[in-house]
Amino acid sequence: MNVPLWVWLATLAAVIGMLVFDFVGHARDPHEPTLRESAIWSAGYIAIALLFGVGVGVFSGWQYGGEYMAGWLTEKALSVDNLFVFLLIMTSFAVPKIHQQKVLLIGIAIAIVMRGAFIAVGAVIIEQFVAVFYLFAIILFWLAYSQIKEALSADDEDEKDAGDSRLIRMVRKVLPTSTEYDGAKLVTRIDGKRLLTPMALVIVAIGLTDLLFAFDSIPAIFGLTQEPFLVFTANAFALLGLRQLYFLIGGLLERLIYLAHGLSVILAFIGVKLTLHALHENNVPFINGGQPVPVPEVPIWLSLLVITGTIAVAAIASLVVSRRRAAEGGGADDAPVASGSSGAEASAGVQPGTGSAGADRSAGADAAGSAADGSGERADEPVDSTSGGRPADDGR
Repeated sequence: MNVPLWVWLATLAAVIGMLVFDFVGHARDPHEPTLRESAIWSAGYIAIALLFGVGVGVFSGWQYGGEYMAGWLTEKALSVDNLFVFLLIMTSFAVPKIHQQKVLLIGIAIAIVMRGAFIAVGAVIIEQFVAVFYLFAIILFWLAYSQIKEALSADDEDEKDAGDSRLIRMVRKVLPTSTEYDGAKLVTRIDGKRLLTPMALVIVAIGLTDLLFAFDSIPAIFGLTQEPFLVFTANAFALLGLRQLYFLIGGLLERLIYLAHGLSVILAFIGVKLTLHALHENNVPFINGGQPVPVPEVPIWLSLLVITGTIAVAAIASLVVSRRRAAEGGGADDAPVASGSSGAEASAGVQPGTGSAGADRSAGADAAGSAADGSGERADEPVDSTSGGRPADDGR
């Protein structure tokens, strides 16, 4: 696929422009989006992504158009799963709803930068070493196993990632932090001392999880297309609009109980596809004498069919089973979660591990919980969002 420089520049300008538009719009009018507003903007971003895919198909051929669509669908599904961890992070830190948009926007910007860097490095490595496809396939199989293991295990919610927790704690020890929010500020001044606010720690936690997410996102998309332009645009358009989607489906996140199962199937399928492609392009000396292995490759139409079918089945099954459990008087696992709810209500509604991604995603939420506990933000204290997220005065 030959992509002229001006197309790259125009695409980058469009992506940056949409991010800036989101930032400026939020800065001008920070508020908690309504359901109608979130639905309209989410539909708009999805329409832009689909129209871009049609444009790729018309101008570069439908093989590439299909690769983009398969990649975008996979990255969108992974992004929805990532939203669950964002919900846990913001609940752990009791981030006021009015400031959650800023956190999400910064998180999206960090994710695009990180994934862009991973894509650039991955494209160079793939160009030089075909054997990296085998490595990507192994990573995808491991991620698929991690997804299904956590989805089936009732004990995973108790797991902690000590490495991430220590990193957050180290930030707190090295940089003095306050125990209260000061609006959306990252730095505040108390008794003449400049201190980081809990909002700064939230950004650190979001950055850590974005880094973890990139490790499963990039191998997955490279398993569907090796075109750097399609890899980048599929990731970028999957991330754009994530802020609005968070507020649109926040109450449904915990009800997507089979999302992790579906993602496990998709990642395993892409792992098989990548293995077959690696064998087809093989030049590893100890495999078939360094010669390509005559194996069939998975056509892009089959990839699209498997990905869309799996997402649809997982979503429908999740909603049907969740509704049935709720009707039968199910427990807290079936209670809907209001996105970014804080205080005791949020803590009671969120069950870490339900429908979340693999063990690496739990690490991000654990890091957030650890930092929240250390910074004095207790989830069992009611939060007055009108006072910038400070614990409400209970008379103590």
